[in-house]
Amino acid sequence: MTMWIEKIVGDLGDKKRYREYRERVRQLPDGYREAALALERYLLHLGPSNDGSSLIAMVTDLADLLEQSVAAGTPLRDVVGADPVEFAEEFMQNYGGGSWIRKERDRLATAIDRAEAEERR
Repeated sequence: MTMWIEKIVGDLGDKKRYREYRERVRQLPDGYREAALALERYLLHLGPSNDGSSLIAMVTDLADLLEQSVAAGTPLRDVVGADPVEFAEEFMQNYGGGSWIRKERDRLATAIDRAEAEERR
């Protein structure tokens, strides 16, 4: 029965882990929580979209990082650096799975390579 339900609604384990992650974020201090939600939004839009396990691992690791930073008293800016986009992009590179942006980047590079090959003929 569970397999049938998972075919319709997706991996129930991933959904449970995501709810656990969201609860952890809810318990962060205000600034860290706001940063976590902003990073999550960015990562969900541009991160591994074809692999739920990678996506869950990514946001869970983000929660780990932020919780450890709070516990250590590390200022938020020391965690994400001067450029939060650069931080998010580098953070995403640690996780497998494709995203629409990665596919489009690959498609663009391939198209330019083909165009260059045509030009040489």
